[in-house]
Amino acid sequence: MAGDTQDPLDLLPLVFSQPKEALAGARALLAGRPTPHDASVAHHVLGLIERDFGDLTAAVAHLRRARSLARAAGSAAREADVLATLGIALIHGGRTRPGLAALDRSLSQALSQSDGVAAAKVLFRRAGALWILGRHTEALDDLRRAIPDLRRAEDTIWTARAITLRATLLLALGSVERANLDFLAAERLWATTGQEHDKVVAVENRGRAAFRSGDLPAALGHFDEAARRYQALGTPMYVMEMERCAVLMAAGLPREALEAADAAIGGLDRTGGQPTRKAQLLLTAARAAIAAGDPDTAVARGQAAIRLFAGQNREWWETHARLVLCQARFASGRISARLVRDAAAVAGRLSELRSPDAVQACLLAGRTALALNRPADAAPYLATAARGRFRGPAFARADGWLAQALRAEAGGRPRGVLDACRRGLDVLDEHRLTLGASELRARATAQGAELATLAQRVSLRSGSPRQFLVWSERWRATALAVPRTRSPDDRDLLRDVTAFREITVRADEARSSGAPVPALDRERRRLEREIRARTLRIRAETTSGGHRFDVRALLGRLGGGVLAEIVSVDGDLHVLLCGEGRVRRFRAGRAADAAAEIEHVRAGLRRLAYDGAAGRLPLIEEGGRRLQEILLGPAVRHLGEGPVVVVPPGRLHGVPWAVLPALRDRVVSVSPSASAWLRAADLTPPAVAGPGVVLARGPGLESGGGEVPLLAALYGDAAVLENGDATASAVLKAIDGSRLAHVAAHGTFRADSPMFSSLRMDDGPLTVYEFEQLGRAPYRIILPSCDSGRLEPVGADELLGLATALLPLGTAGIVASLVPVNDEAVIPLMLALHDRLRAGSSMAEALRDARREAPGDALHQATGWSLTAIGAA
Repeated sequence: MAGDTQDPLDLLPLVFSQPKEALAGARALLAGRPTPHDASVAHHVLGLIERDFGDLTAAVAHLRRARSLARAAGSAAREADVLATLGIALIHGGRTRPGLAALDRSLSQALSQSDGVAAAKVLFRRAGALWILGRHTEALDDLRRAIPDLRRAEDTIWTARAITLRATLLLALGSVERANLDFLAAERLWATTGQEHDKVVAVENRGRAAFRSGDLPAALGHFDEAARRYQALGTPMYVMEMERCAVLMAAGLPREALEAADAAIGGLDRTGGQPTRKAQLLLTAARAAIAAGDPDTAVARGQAAIRLFAGQNREWWETHARLVLCQARFASGRISARLVRDAAAVAGRLSELRSPDAVQACLLAGRTALALNRPADAAPYLATAARGRFRGPAFARADGWLAQALRAEAGGRPRGVLDACRRGLDVLDEHRLTLGASELRARATAQGAELATLAQRVSLRSGSPRQFLVWSERWRATALAVPRTRSPDDRDLLRDVTAFREITVRADEARSSGAPVPALDRERRRLEREIRARTLRIRAETTSGGHRFDVRALLGRLGGGVLAEIVSVDGDLHVLLCGEGRVRRFRAGRAADAAAEIEHVRAGLRRLAYDGAAGRLPLIEEGGRRLQEILLGPAVRHLGEGPVVVVPPGRLHGVPWAVLPALRDRVVSVSPSASAWLRAADLTPPAVAGPGVVLARGPGLESGGGEVPLLAALYGDAAVLENGDATASAVLKAIDGSRLAHVAAHGTFRADSPMFSSLRMDDGPLTVYEFEQLGRAPYRIILPSCDSGRLEPVGADELLGLATALLPLGTAGIVASLVPVNDEAVIPLMLALHDRLRAGSSMAEALRDARREAPGDALHQATGWSLTAIGAA
């Protein structure tokens, strides 16, 4: 224990190995009758702990007291050591000049004593101060002087710290490989010590290096491990939180990054923590707000960061904050000649500072000049930004290709635009294929949205519907093209999912009885975070992105049917009608009008399901007529007589297509993309003994899942799970590899976290995460559950939900509901549907016929419209 330490100086290394023990030891030392020298050490320890983990004002007070006591003790070495620590504290407090002056005095004192090791330690600290200030080359110069002396002295701890700092500086300057070598060397040194806090920093650094290399799952894994160990030590992790936020943004999770940064800022404010870190967190929050589509918040956070950085004399950081402020203004539509000048000035200064972000500033200056119709002014900036397309991580290279595409567009070179877009999207494909989690794959596509849109615009102007179709497919539902990666630690995931299910059931039961459930809800949220974090860390098992889209293969596979792909470009809807050996394009309505009308129709269907009021039906039908005009326009007159496959944009996937008059009596199916439909059409049913039918019903249905016993009698030898046997694990085991599954259960769609959308089984919710663990999904699955067919649009044009979990795992056809449904009204529809399936109909044909055969009242009619067929079986 620290209280038993013989030499008070032994307390100083404990600050970063066992901070709690160091704190207790310092307090115990002061509680006795220490000499001025020993009291100086105790206050030094308390100052270090407060500086790095607590209240900066208290830290400065302790360190000044430690310096006075060192003087009283007549120890010049002790005073120099405290003075260096005080200098860092003053800089963290925004008092740059006195902080650097204190470090210089400390160095002068160490040199006057001809103590090379003491001087090297001060040089290391001054390098740390210069890193905080963004003066990276000066910091590296100090480390070049310090590291050889520390190595000669065989001071493992200080050598490891200096090498770690050098790696951090190299990362900031874009030298990822050299930084990785330093991080590894430092980690080997830390392994020989008892410095537990520094060992955790080494884990954090592995995450930082993995991120710079583009390996997001590894970065998240290292950060999660570091967070666990920081919490065990009881030390905050503000620096790591900034890095983790950057990873979340790169993974397409900017809203989470913004929330995390704001929470960290709040924590710093409550504890009186370092203003330097607050400024960096404000910069992080501004970046996240831009990515989250909230430029006003970005402007506010960016301006606050600039004020702090300027007051702290941190030009490197202030310049980066000015870049973010320019980006926020551009995102909010504040385009002006002044913005071009500001972005250009920032680009020049970032280049002088050797920051890799100079590419982003040049890209912004070029884009702004183009928006002002000044291509000649844009050209040099875009040319500079385009040089970044051959170096750096995937998202940086993609920005370079975007700059190249914009150059080609400004120069009137459509082929050049398409080539740059193709190569930029290929770079992002390589990055996307390293991600094992389907959620990350889907959300990460946001990075390529502008490249995809540029290519669509060029192909639209070309007048070639085929080319327009190819480019519309290039970045649509790409996450579905890659086989799912099962979690390598399935046991841990199963444990957490099982606990989540139990907690959810307990919370629901307590809530229904009127009991308070805050503790249960907190535990449920904690488990959600753990499950999600575990799956985001999954690494990809394959680097194959599936086949490229083939228009001829699509036209050949359609036979007598048509596929209507609806594409949104700059808010305008276009219908690409594929069939009869050709692709035709029709102009339709506006995407915003369609989205508003969809919500009106869906709301009408929901209310009708709950209250059965027939008077709502005419309003729903009128909404269907308006939707038809907006979504299909003149293409509706060219649909022919055969089956229709509709491929809507991700943000318009919630359309109940049977409400549209032209599709009401048609064989209609929906697919996230034409490529996904082709893959589904090529799937073959699994070879299983018997009919391979699984019927399951969960608890709490008003109808009791009344169709299940009737279907069991119809199929004879179907596997039936009900009355306590329909647990999540039993249902998953039964449907794995089946030909046909029918699950009657309450459905819950989570727009806030679509991977936690679920079906309610006897032991609790069966989530999307668990469906993703299937070896092979059912070839056909019927889900007459509320919202079971709903999908959440994410990324560029991706979807998350139950259907998108099943399609890549072998499901060729799904019948599901887009809104809450009436349990009783579903029963006759389901019986008719199965009757037609047994007669050999496809899912879409069976659903069309089931609607025809259902009772003719408003409730049953609306229930039929609420169901949709997804896929091609």
